[in-house]
Amino acid sequence: FLMQTSEMLQKICMRNLVRKYCRGVSAERKVQLQQKVVTSAVFSGKKEGYLESLSQPFLDTRLKENDLNPKVLQLIRGENIKYVTPVIKYDRNGFKARERLLVLTQSSAYVVETAKIKQKIEYSTLKGISTSNLSDGIVVIHVPEDNKQKGDVILQCEHLFETVTKLCILANKQSLVKVVKGSLRFRVGSGKEGTMVFAAGPEPQVFKDRTGQLTVV
Repeated sequence: FLMQTSEMLQKICMRNLVRKYCRGVSAERKVQLQQKVVTSAVFSGKKEGYLESLSQPFLDTRLKENDLNPKVLQLIRGENIKYVTPVIKYDRNGFKARERLLVLTQSSAYVVETAKIKQKIEYSTLKGISTSNLSDGIVVIHVPEDNKQKGDVILQCEHLFETVTKLCILANKQSLVKVVKGSLRFRVGSGKEGTMVFAAGPEPQVFKDRTGQLTVV
């Protein structure tokens, strides 16, 4: 009987400590914890660099709304901008690297070039998000095959765990994230597909190899 009473008291004590901790957590800290839980579910044990990312708090955004060109703000007016970050976009044909911004609103993701919107992806149409198991910052946003879309979006993000987590949460598409090994296929457009190959090496680089594939080291 004494053992049962002791166990009950321990459980009650632990419950009270947990309740006290939860009540003392700030709103900002709570958001951080919620985001990190999603990051863990998506990347833990799957992608290199995940453990190192645990101690790095996510920022609300990497660029503020007033950092965007007024023309872009006008084009996406009425949508609540949630996150903006600089990215490198690789052309689907030729794989030329171009500096862009990734703008995440409540309903869509935009790839922006200064004063132009290059591509809009509504979260409701998002087919998948792919990244490798290595420490590169490449992420591929898969889009549907229709006349509105040019093809899948190939991006390189400095803060990949943060960016993908934000996208997952806003799109509510956590289950669509795939961490792949070796290679992945992406849609170029007009029914065509391309291949991206991932490899480990002494220096990070992204290039088009002799076979025409995009190689990420």
